[in-house]
Amino acid sequence: MKDYRYCPLCGKELQKRSHAGRLRSLCECGFVNWENPAPAAAVVILRENHCLWVRRAFEPRKGLWSLPSGFQEWDEDIRECARREALEETGLEVEVGECMDALSGFDDPRTRPLLAVFRARITGGEEKAGDDASELAWFPLEDPPRDIAWDIHRQVAESLRPKPA
Repeated sequence: MKDYRYCPLCGKELQKRSHAGRLRSLCECGFVNWENPAPAAAVVILRENHCLWVRRAFEPRKGLWSLPSGFQEWDEDIRECARREALEETGLEVEVGECMDALSGFDDPRTRPLLAVFRARITGGEEKAGDDASELAWFPLEDPPRDIAWDIHRQVAESLRPKPA
């Protein structure tokens, strides 16, 4: 998270003070560096008891597996973010369904994501790694990839595992 030294509004030096129950960077002009999480969306695309995963093409966590996912744009609905990320990373057009979960991430060096995880159904397109994905693979629900990039994606994989009878 960006810890500003100077106010992005007026340019004066920020002061660390207690505000709203936490130590925050504040300016006399009223600016507060709130350090809010960044919203993101992921899709779970299932086919015959398998889930589609993408291998990350870039840092951080290059070469590790993640669900098709990414950060929400400022003017974008979270479901549109999920649809866009699926298309960009997998080449697949999807219908975004139910929200399965909302998870807080703490292991991303860039920010603290708040990940909305949606079920998605393929409606078109051509399966092909793109954008920041170098490879696609379908993993059985009972045997997800071992080298998963993010803890919150690992939690989703665990929630998808079939429960013993």
